[in-house]
Amino acid sequence: MTGIHAVAAHAHAPALGSPLAHGVGSRHDLPLSPFYAYAGAFAALLVSFLALGLLWSSSRFRGDLAGRPLPAALQRVADAPATRTALRVLGSTAALVVLLHLLLGPDDPDRNPAPGALYVLLWVGLVPASLLLGPVWRLLNPLRALHALRPPRSPRPLPAALGIRPAAAGLLLFTWLELVAPANTSSSTLLIALTVHTGVQLLGAARYGDRWFAHADPFEVYSSLLARLSPLGRRADGRLVLRSPFHGLDSTPQTPGLVATVCVLLGSTAYDGLSDNPRWSTTLQTSSLGPTSTATLGLLAAVALAAACYGLCAGALRLMNPAVTTPLTSFAHSLLPIALGYLVAHYFSLLVTEGPRTVIMAAGTDNALAPAPFLGPAGLATLQVVAIVTGHVLGVVAAHDRSVRLFPPHRAVAGQLPLFALMIAYTLGGIGLLIA
Repeated sequence: MTGIHAVAAHAHAPALGSPLAHGVGSRHDLPLSPFYAYAGAFAALLVSFLALGLLWSSSRFRGDLAGRPLPAALQRVADAPATRTALRVLGSTAALVVLLHLLLGPDDPDRNPAPGALYVLLWVGLVPASLLLGPVWRLLNPLRALHALRPPRSPRPLPAALGIRPAAAGLLLFTWLELVAPANTSSSTLLIALTVHTGVQLLGAARYGDRWFAHADPFEVYSSLLARLSPLGRRADGRLVLRSPFHGLDSTPQTPGLVATVCVLLGSTAYDGLSDNPRWSTTLQTSSLGPTSTATLGLLAAVALAAACYGLCAGALRLMNPAVTTPLTSFAHSLLPIALGYLVAHYFSLLVTEGPRTVIMAAGTDNALAPAPFLGPAGLATLQVVAIVTGHVLGVVAAHDRSVRLFPPHRAVAGQLPLFALMIAYTLGGIGLLIA
């Protein structure tokens, strides 16, 4: 049972076979016609691709040069040391509360809010928080507060090739903890995981300074990437601005590890969808390797498949357009809306049911009931498909704008056909996991 799903299973809510029990539900029970889901998704992608090819002949996104400045008074408040200190204290206090619950609370997710705080409020809650407010975990991160108590006097420069590869590895380990690890809601397991995470992050920061967190803290990188789609952002000159999310997406740094990080998000979410399939559950129980080893291989295979598909696409782009020397990183930003669509489709209902229950438990109520979902099975199924399709359409738009910037005009449309094929494959795969 996955970490998130274990929390949901212990709730006094519908059983996991119900589509309302957790973020994804049982796809085989969703009241959704496969034909209409596939046909609608394909039509949306095809129409958007053709419309962009006909109407969008030059790049319109300006990255971190775009945006309408917010009032200067609002920026002063946002950048004030008192504001940043208050946010750091808030994050540290929340972390301390979770730690105390793990150390002193009952080892039962029905009565201890710590598993829900980690798997729901942090992992899932960072999605809407980062979309609305920007890279919030950078301001709340309690490890930054600990590091600030004794920063290194002469930190070493970060290796240029490091990029955000450590964060990609950290995200993969966290998703393994969430989706695969046995007893992953027990206090001892979570304490060990948090101790290892804290030790690695503080040792890295002691060597390289606080820049380490922006490259290696998985939650900080996760929040920062999602914040690329926030209407709030910073221009290159530091001004706080309102902007089209496409401008923020276009400003995503082409840093080493970006592709790996996005593929971990795509692959792990795809595996989460697969893990609820009864046939996969049977495979886990009957495998000669044992359920944990088999699930680990399944998670790695899902991430590898997402990466291989994108790698093949990048290779085809390079063959068709030799002038594009970095196709892997040049178009990786277009995968972020797709990853966001998968996250919304899989975890929305979990956040709105298990999130409040976790908060109620933290306030001192044992065996708190999860609130009734406000979407029925049909509404949830529609939301899931719309989230996936919308994410892919946004990805098509982002990829097209980058294509007309990088490719000669006569190749701008034909040159992105491999990307379009990839978007279709990801879309059909994502919907297939919902309704299979």
